[in-house]
Amino acid sequence: MKSISELKVKLFADGADRAQILASRSNPLIRGFTTNPTLMRAAGVKDYEAFAREILEVVSDQPISFEVFADEFCEMERQAHKIGSWAENVYVKIPVTNTKRQSSMDLVHRLSNSGLKINVTAVLTLDQVRDSAAALAGGAPAVVSVFAGRIADTGRDPVPMMAAAVELVSMYPNIELIWASPRELLNIFQADDVGCHIITVTESVLAKLKTVGKDLNDYSLETVLMFHTDAARSSYQL
Repeated sequence: MKSISELKVKLFADGADRAQILASRSNPLIRGFTTNPTLMRAAGVKDYEAFAREILEVVSDQPISFEVFADEFCEMERQAHKIGSWAENVYVKIPVTNTKRQSSMDLVHRLSNSGLKINVTAVLTLDQVRDSAAALAGGAPAVVSVFAGRIADTGRDPVPMMAAAVELVSMYPNIELIWASPRELLNIFQADDVGCHIITVTESVLAKLKTVGKDLNDYSLETVLMFHTDAARSSYQL
């Protein structure tokens, strides 16, 4: 199997915990960052802009995505220009539709061609990949985030779709594809195998990198030891 050093896919840390972001900043495996309003709320962020600007003081030379949170396109556009003005390395996340299922592609096209780096997010279908790529074509550097983990959550295998998505964006030199919301470390290798440019990784997935290539017999013994130790600590009796 491949080692981590042989992977071509870029790892982007996904989260909104300041300490985790700082730790990831010093990790040579991490090539960029993503976050979203849900992650920020979970991390207890109260002031969106203050948090973003604080992070940008540290993450100044790697791509990082911040998302708009309006639902009306005119307000999305205002927020996008404000977010994009914070730093050159900022990508502005625009959801593929608003909550009314209205396509955001006209807005994406305008923003991308105005020079903003765009991250089209919450993408789950090949039609959405195709539409996003067309809207971003010829614009500023951009990414399309396909939520492969959520596709897998529906019982569908995301690998064939991600391979097809790679093909769809391959004709656009300004666009990269993100394998978003991975569920397990294996997804990193799957993303690499299909030629995906980027995969987001949470702290829990990142922590498992130390097990890559681990001897399975040794891993089996460690598992047995864990069960035995935890049973002893619990003083179970039969």
